[in-house]
Amino acid sequence: MLKIITRSRLFIANLTGKIGFYPSLFALGGLVFGFAMLYAEDRGVSSFLIENAPQLVINDAETARTLLSTFIGGIISLMVFSFSMVMILLNQASNNYSPRILPGLISNKKHQNVLGFYIATLIYCILILLSIKPTDDKNQLPGFAVLVGIVLSMLVLALFIYFIHSISEAIQINKIIESIYNSAKTRLQQLISKTDDALSKEDFPSSEDWDAIEVNRTGYFQTIAVDALLELCNTYDCSVEVSVPKGTFILQGIPIAKCSKALDDEQKEQLLTCFGFSRSEIVSHNYILGFKQLTEIAIKAMSPGINDPGTAITCIDYLSELFALRLKKEDFSFIKNQEKQAVIKLRTIDFKELIYFVFAPLRAYCKQDVIMLHKMLTALYFLQQSHSVIENAETIIIDEANRILEDAKAAITNKADLKGVFDIRNKMAAINSTQQELVALDH
Repeated sequence: MLKIITRSRLFIANLTGKIGFYPSLFALGGLVFGFAMLYAEDRGVSSFLIENAPQLVINDAETARTLLSTFIGGIISLMVFSFSMVMILLNQASNNYSPRILPGLISNKKHQNVLGFYIATLIYCILILLSIKPTDDKNQLPGFAVLVGIVLSMLVLALFIYFIHSISEAIQINKIIESIYNSAKTRLQQLISKTDDALSKEDFPSSEDWDAIEVNRTGYFQTIAVDALLELCNTYDCSVEVSVPKGTFILQGIPIAKCSKALDDEQKEQLLTCFGFSRSEIVSHNYILGFKQLTEIAIKAMSPGINDPGTAITCIDYLSELFALRLKKEDFSFIKNQEKQAVIKLRTIDFKELIYFVFAPLRAYCKQDVIMLHKMLTALYFLQQSHSVIENAETIIIDEANRILEDAKAAITNKADLKGVFDIRNKMAAINSTQQELVALDH
């Protein structure tokens, strides 16, 4: 039973992230609403309104058919135009920014709701049109249902105007960067608020000799059904260490977790159902993807074909804020049971690994740009002064600054430019509280 419940939760979590989920709900709602209106017509709602408020009822069958046919054709045309434009803009975003941002743009809930309302209105109008019979007199004609169709079609026009405005804003690079930043920031804040890891580190036993559990499928490790995993730990009286961080692409047969007790095949299968996999990556599930996307946008912006250093600088600004927030989270995470005992240990990408994989490509593509070198060192200088719960964070930051300074010495030939870069190095050296020395400028 637990296996079925866990799989159902993970299935629903993945289903709600699909682009067609909300439009499908709207379509179903349009169908249900259409049948509800036809039921109301059978109960005599139009006859009642003809007697009491005749201005609210369409009482000519030919007029009703013409209006509904026009609305159906018009809505289909709007749908084709709207989403043809979306595909063009998405192609432009992929070429200019990064293909990795497309899932976030496509899954925009606002645009899905607009598409869903288009489809719901279309289904409603088709249903009402089919209910109009050639022999209808004014008392049998679903006149009020036709009026509702007119109102819904007017709302479609209003939503079309809103859609044009929304998509033109959503495709702007500043909005895209801000959206990625907000998603990653929200996820990080959720993790920080739920962790009490410093006290759990000493309590959790060593997992060196634990039984490895191999994954039975391939995909991105996306989510964990925490409640179900905690229940299994309680049932089997064991502890679990997740061996790979979320967002990692897992190949079949790779160990994904370790268990303090040897489990049989059925128990291992139950435990594996607690892990959710996907063929795509979602920022709201894994904040690391936010760092990746911002880094890729910055690198693409610095390419000769795009040549947009302003966008790259904006990305580094947002990355600086995310890194400052990441400094408030330990490099390890634990989940506790009802007795406040840490029974699940989560593998996370540590700060050293994260900052290296962000700044390494930036250094490679931007080391000859003095402004970008300034910006990267300024970001590290800001992080050096930020509050951190990570024990060796400043040493990691100094090491990364040294890599940038070494690249600057090798790539920048203008002495004045090089001195400007090393001025930031001097500021970092003035507050350096570690044993690690910063690279000096040799005259």
